[in-house]
Amino acid sequence: MSDNIDKETTPEIDSPVTKVEITPTKIEIEKAPEVPAIPQNDNVAHALAGAGGGLLSMILTYPLITLSTRAQVESKKAESKFSEAVGNIIAREGISGLYSGINSALFGISITNFVYYYWYEWTRGFFEKAAAKAGRAGSKLTTVESMIAGAIAGSATVIITNPIWVVNTRVTTRQQEKKKDVEAGESSQPAKAPSTIGTLLLLLKNEGPQALFAGVIPALVLVINPILQYTLFEQLKNTVEKRRKVTPTVAFFLGALGKLFATAITYPYITVKSQMHVQSGQKEGSLAALSRIVRESGYSGLYRGIGPKITQSVLTAALLFAFKDVLYEQTVRLRMAQAARRRVA
Repeated sequence: MSDNIDKETTPEIDSPVTKVEITPTKIEIEKAPEVPAIPQNDNVAHALAGAGGGLLSMILTYPLITLSTRAQVESKKAESKFSEAVGNIIAREGISGLYSGINSALFGISITNFVYYYWYEWTRGFFEKAAAKAGRAGSKLTTVESMIAGAIAGSATVIITNPIWVVNTRVTTRQQEKKKDVEAGESSQPAKAPSTIGTLLLLLKNEGPQALFAGVIPALVLVINPILQYTLFEQLKNTVEKRRKVTPTVAFFLGALGKLFATAITYPYITVKSQMHVQSGQKEGSLAALSRIVRESGYSGLYRGIGPKITQSVLTAALLFAFKDVLYEQTVRLRMAQAARRRVA
């Protein structure tokens, strides 16, 4: 009899205990949506984060851009070692000479990265929706899809931002002042820095609006650079994400590797583009420019300035990828908070 009583009463005793244990769990599940996960499909947030990351990385590495750009357009006899080049610029123009053209560069990189990341993420979203319809929901971009996304984003970016980079190259090399010599010690007084607006107006006056699109063909060819960079980065990132979370530190090294690979392959065309940006008067085609550089300076002329350029490009890309994810999360949270306030209002 006692056994029967025990069997009958046990469920009655366990039942309320079970409810007490489950109830807090239900409350926790209901509270979880109050801290929503960061969505990864906000194109504007990706664009803003890319622009912000580009600004920060550009500020930190700009002196290397100045050295590389001047090396690409200077005459062979004016070539100098890294330390000598830095000393020559400081002697003629002061420390500010290392930051010549930074205003247009910061404006250019912010627009460039905003446009690139917006169109890259838009194209990524298109492929992901197509994958979902094909029954591949949640799958990552394939290598081909990454390359197509990079080509679309890169082409849009080149067409929109080429005028900015033409002006920046002119300012950086002091072309509008006709100071083509870069030998040390020719002037003991720092040169007056040209303004971005002044350079733009002088360029339009002397060469016309078409000069703003000088070098656009090699620039379009150079779309292969971000295609290689971002494709390698995305595929490496996908591999790492299968094992661990991609932290800013991991993104830093993946970004550096991607940019090192891309820049090493495309550098000759980077040199051609820079030289076409500073040409005035009769323009020459990309192939003609390549032939002229090889004829005048040998094949090594195609890689003039590659040391500071590789260093700058790798550091810029690495810092950009390290900054971008952090900035993206902050940007999304800010946009979500603003949207919530508008709904309340």
